[in-house]
Amino acid sequence: MPRMGTGVAEAVVTVETWGREPPTPPAPIPMASASRAPTKPQQILVLDPPTELKFRGPFTTVVTTHLKLRNPTARKVCFKVKSTSPRRYCVRPNSGVVEPGCTVTVAAMLQPFSYDPSREAKHKFMVQTVFAPPDTSNLQAVWKKADPGELMDSKLRCVFEMPRESDKLDDGLRLRKPAHLNKPRLDSSTSLKPSRTTPLPVVLLVIGAVFVGFFLGKFIL
Repeated sequence: MPRMGTGVAEAVVTVETWGREPPTPPAPIPMASASRAPTKPQQILVLDPPTELKFRGPFTTVVTTHLKLRNPTARKVCFKVKSTSPRRYCVRPNSGVVEPGCTVTVAAMLQPFSYDPSREAKHKFMVQTVFAPPDTSNLQAVWKKADPGELMDSKLRCVFEMPRESDKLDDGLRLRKPAHLNKPRLDSSTSLKPSRTTPLPVVLLVIGAVFVGFFLGKFIL
């Protein structure tokens, strides 16, 4: 009978070492009796955006982008956010609990740095989740006791974008307040010519002068 090949165990990468890419293990030799590895549970939270976090420059100040975590289930879900470059980002909140049917907005703040368009950014974020136990008062203890087979995760890559020249011009036009908005608008029915209608006091004065002249002329005659 032909000899059966020997299987090669694959390297297991824990979450704590997620920030570094492990070396690619050699392809395992198929075995007739080899059992399939358990499938990892699918992410239960709905991420928006789902795969990319876009940061728009210039990067001379803190640039913030937002990630929404929506829980469509009837159970509480614990989450935590990790980054391959923790010194470059400030994440708030970086962990917490998403109530059933609710949404949590996470702010990822990129610290100022010298951006080089020729260099490709390889920054990534990972959202790790697990169904919450009855007691979530100590999240650190929850994660320590969590079963690795029940952990769910999603990875998002970071994309850096510089504003285009047309975008800069549009932003400048929005900031400049149109001059014509400050001037009072004339109604089309309003005439710019002085009114020809004689004011009422002038009419009264003319009538009075006529009566006075009439009486004076009568006495003189």
